[in-house]
Amino acid sequence: MRLEAVVYLCGIFLFKNYYYTSMSATLWILTGPTASGKTGIGFNVAQRIEGEIISADSMLIYRGMDIGTAKPSSSMRERVSHHLIDIVNPWENYSVGKYVKDAEGVISDLGKREKNFVIIGGSPLYIKGIIDGIFSGPEADWSIREELKKLANDKGNTFVHGILQRIDPVTAQKLHPNDLRRIIRAIEVYKKTRKQISLLHGQHKRGKRRYNFKIICVARGKEDLYRRIDERVETMFKKGLVDEVKSLLDNSQGLSRQARQALGYKEVIRHLEGEWTLNEAKEMIKLNTRRFSKRQMTWFRSFPNVCWLEVKEGRGAKVISEKIILKFKKYSKEQINGANTY
Repeated sequence: MRLEAVVYLCGIFLFKNYYYTSMSATLWILTGPTASGKTGIGFNVAQRIEGEIISADSMLIYRGMDIGTAKPSSSMRERVSHHLIDIVNPWENYSVGKYVKDAEGVISDLGKREKNFVIIGGSPLYIKGIIDGIFSGPEADWSIREELKKLANDKGNTFVHGILQRIDPVTAQKLHPNDLRRIIRAIEVYKKTRKQISLLHGQHKRGKRRYNFKIICVARGKEDLYRRIDERVETMFKKGLVDEVKSLLDNSQGLSRQARQALGYKEVIRHLEGEWTLNEAKEMIKLNTRRFSKRQMTWFRSFPNVCWLEVKEGRGAKVISEKIILKFKKYSKEQINGANTY
C-alpha cells in the first residue's frame, strides 16, 4: 500500500476515533467570505474524509433560489450528501433558532451513524448559533421593526441606538450605531419581554452545553476576492439569474421578507420594478457583495478557535483542501492526546 494511502486511512481513523469516543461531538467548521471558494474546497474535504456536509448558509435553505445563491450543483450533491439545503419554500420564514434546532438534529443523527461531517457556510449567525446555541427569544414583530426602521430613516441610526442605550446599555455598548438590524432586534426583544437581551443572552450561556469545535476560515487578498466576486456575479447573470427571479415572483405565494433581501435577488427585483437598469443592478450586486464580505470577516475575527488559511490567487481547491485536511488531522491528534480542549 502506498504511503499516501496509509496517511489517508490514518486520517479517517483519527476523525472517527475522536468523534465517537469523546463526550460530545467535535465540530469542524469551514467558513470564509462570499466567493472565497469554500464550497468547492469543502466538497473536496468531505470527499477525502468520506464525510457529509452540513450547510451553514442562510440562503441555501430556499428551494428554487439556486443561481443567485451559487448553490452546490446536483452532481456535487449526488456524490456527497448535503444537509440543510432546499428545506424551505421561498415564501416561508426561517429563523436562526430554527436552523440551530435543525442543525443539532442532523449532527445528532450523523453521530449515531458514525459519519464524518464538515459544517460549511458563510452565515455568521448560523455558525454562532451552532457553537453557542441561541436563547429562546420572541418571534419577529414586523410592526415594531418597521416603526424603528422609519425612525432610523427620519432621525438617523444614532437616534435609534440612543433608544437602546437607555433600555439596555450593555448591548448598546457592544453595537455600532450602524448595526441597525441587531439594534432593532435588541429593542424588539425588550418591547416584547420587558427584559434586556444582554440579560437573556447571559442566562442562556450559563445553561447551554457547547460543542467542542474548530473553525478554519478561508481568507483571500482583497483584490483577489473582489475579482472573484465580480466573476461570480457575471456568471450568475449568464446562467439566468433574472429569469430565476421572475419565476419566483410569478409564484402566487411570492417571496418572504427574508428571501426578498437575499443578495442578488433584491437588486434584480428593483431592476424588474423599473428602478434600475440591468447594468445598474449588476453593479449594485457586486458592490453589496463586497460590503457583505467585509461584514462577514468582522464576524469571523470575533469567533474563538479560528485557524486562518490564507489562499493565494490561482491556488486550486484540491490543493487547499489537502492543507485543511492536514490541519484537521493535527487537531484530531491533539484532541486524542489531550493537548487541547476547545
